[in-house]
Amino acid sequence: MENKKSDHIFTRKAITALLVPLLIEQVLAVTVGLADQIMVSQAGEAAVSGVSLVDNINHLVRLILSALATGGAVVCSQYIGHRQPEAAREAAGQLLLAESGIALAFTCFMLLGGRGLLGFAFGKVDQDVMDSAMTYFIFTVLGYPFLGIYNSCAAIYRSIGNSGISMRVSLMMNLINIAGNAVFIFGLGMGVAGAAIATLISRVIGSMTILAMLHNKKNAIYVSSLHKLRPKMRVIKKILSVGIPTGIENGIFQLGKIVVLSLVAVFGTSSIMGNSVASALCGYMIIPGTAVSLGLVTIVGQCIGAGRIDEARRYTKILIGVSIAANVLVGIVTVLLRPFLLGLYNMSSESSEIAATLILWHTIANPVWSLSFNTPNTLRAANDARFTMVVSMISMWVFRVGASYLLALAFDMGVYGVWLAMFLDWAVRSIVFIIRFSGHSWYKRKLI
Repeated sequence: MENKKSDHIFTRKAITALLVPLLIEQVLAVTVGLADQIMVSQAGEAAVSGVSLVDNINHLVRLILSALATGGAVVCSQYIGHRQPEAAREAAGQLLLAESGIALAFTCFMLLGGRGLLGFAFGKVDQDVMDSAMTYFIFTVLGYPFLGIYNSCAAIYRSIGNSGISMRVSLMMNLINIAGNAVFIFGLGMGVAGAAIATLISRVIGSMTILAMLHNKKNAIYVSSLHKLRPKMRVIKKILSVGIPTGIENGIFQLGKIVVLSLVAVFGTSSIMGNSVASALCGYMIIPGTAVSLGLVTIVGQCIGAGRIDEARRYTKILIGVSIAANVLVGIVTVLLRPFLLGLYNMSSESSEIAATLILWHTIANPVWSLSFNTPNTLRAANDARFTMVVSMISMWVFRVGASYLLALAFDMGVYGVWLAMFLDWAVRSIVFIIRFSGHSWYKRKLI
């Protein structure tokens, strides 16, 4: 990734080559996820309900594994920037070992808990819903180790600027998942079990494929002789120094979102539906920004490893500008297409009006989203993850959760108050993170 024709670490071409596959991968994940949900719905309401319940647990595990992968990507990126390829390869092996081990531990714990864990998490539900949830739960839990392997390998490839590999493997996994759904659900009539098996097969094939590709010694980072890998705590501690705070931050953030969703349920069916549809459509608005966040870990990590703080600042400012522009552009298109998009849902006029208003508000607030969610990834890439964790947790509970109850209930603003509180959370995070980024302490926490 070194630019031999200038003094900059990354060329515009290299940045584009990193970000475009990440963008495509995010679009695939959201779009194929929607298609997968529609296909599963053909198995009946009990199946959809069971899958929905289990996915809350699965999402939390995915967040934790993704956080650990981020820690590994930061360490690998910094070693690459510091021109220590041997150390980067060692860190890659330790990431693969640690994440696979943690994922396997999750699998064992949840299989042992079984129905009791689901009962504790979701209380008493109809028997057919619980049966569907248990079936889906078992197969998806078996896939955690393979998800850990895939996350590790994808993060390693991103750390060297090669996100095209993970994009192609992700596309293959999604196609296998959809094809599997078609065969097992429609062809064999296996219902929720078919959906779960299709997901498991796609993860097994995808993880083994990207792992085999990581053996190629032509890669800037490769992992060979897997059977010789042994835990090296000095390296694992570096990965965890970023991964643990990020995992805690993600977990608490998800918990806060669940608390806020329970508040929305108080305002009736129209608010629930309008909020749900608006959230789904607004998810597309932040796809460019999400891709930029992933790219910043690699770009800033390499700059920090090379000791080029000014370049880390420069790339961050440029890419956040790109994130803002792209997010707003997608938002404007979404606003213009509101009548068509909302018409795809079977909603009342009241629900449709709520969704339309929230989509417009989100588009206006999109620049603040970029500042509040892109900037902390720059800080994490410099091993300032503890700071982002503390700020995010405080802002979430004080402003997003606390202000939601104040605006929605005390000021009788309903679901609109919940979204205004969310925007307030973004604004507070943005201000704090920008102040931190403008100073010097964020890049002085030595990692390598």
